Amino acid sequence: MRIASIETIIVDLPTRRPHHLAMATINSQGRVLARIRDENGNEGIGEAPVIPHYGAETVEGIKLLIDDYLSPPVIGQNPAALEAILLTMDKIVKDNAYAKGVVEMACVDLTARSFGVSAAALFGGAVREQIPTLWVLGTGDAAKDIAEAEEKMAAGLYKLFLVKIGKGDPRDDVARASAVKQALGDRARVHVDINQSWNETTAVWAIERLQDAGIAVIEQPLPRADIEGMRRLSERFAVPIMADEAVDTIDSAMAIARNRAASAFSLKVVKHGGLLRTRKVATIAEAAGLSLFGGTMLESSIGTAASAQLFSTVSRLDWGCQLFAPELFSDSLTVEQLVYQDFHLVVPSGPGFGMTIDPDKLAFYRRDEGRYRRAM
Repeated sequence: MRIASIETIIVDLPTRRPHHLAMATINSQGRVLARIRDENGNEGIGEAPVIPHYGAETVEGIKLLIDDYLSPPVIGQNPAALEAILLTMDKIVKDNAYAKGVVEMACVDLTARSFGVSAAALFGGAVREQIPTLWVLGTGDAAKDIAEAEEKMAAGLYKLFLVKIGKGDPRDDVARASAVKQALGDRARVHVDINQSWNETTAVWAIERLQDAGIAVIEQPLPRADIEGMRRLSERFAVPIMADEAVDTIDSAMAIARNRAASAFSLKVVKHGGLLRTRKVATIAEAAGLSLFGGTMLESSIGTAASAQLFSTVSRLDWGCQLFAPELFSDSLTVEQLVYQDFHLVVPSGPGFGMTIDPDKLAFYRRDEGRYRRAM
């Protein structure tokens, strides 16, 4: 089995409502799809979504890098040789985890499909068939957040919630998150994600109040480089401090673990450069006694299924996962749809990631030829 071709496509998907983050508001999000085929025409698919201002890569840059630099040396290789393919790409360009990750992701899907097994089987097999899933409250308004949370709980879909804060006045952010927790009470667990927006002084002031309000987890309060500050916060507060942007590479995972700069890691397949390297980051956390959370880059059903397959193999996923994004988008790119029920995401059974691209939806949402982009 050898890789015969690699195709990349930029796709834009609209959201059901504006999704407010500390660094941007998302109404439509771009992503790069990779379609890798072997000499027999079998196909694997991968996805690299990009959140504005979250990282250094763009969808345009990812596509260019893969098309012009990564594809030529990868074509002809065995898609099952994941480590060799990653090392090949590392020799071509440093960093660029999203570009490398989407290629590796498609190789995983192709390999698992060829073997007739789920992608999870390539990483030791699943230890769970469903994952507790968290919904992100990103309306920017406490009353709307509470109403949205109540709706999700009543439908039996979600009882874990994350409030996105950090964009506005810290006093307003603390008040909004506290109001959500007070309204939901013991019926739901509430996290907050600051996306690096505070300095240490602000973080100390805010976390004291968030902890008193019953917030369960504080995600990435400080800039990613401030490991010492994260360590001091972790030592000072009982509420867990979770590293997200601060833990992307295997080296950064080792640094965070060694310095006890967080008590939990947020795993994201694209952020870490693919499923194999995400599993390595998870292993570091497990060895260091840190808890794990399955994060999201707002993947469609393609990347969400890939993440779910990988997260299903992690022995402990203490904080569940954040793989809610397919329900945030107003449409899907795949024939199959993910199942959310009883406050869990059901892990697709495969083969591969268990997802097949819907050609009509792809034709509509692709940036180069699709009608959606022209109508924006």
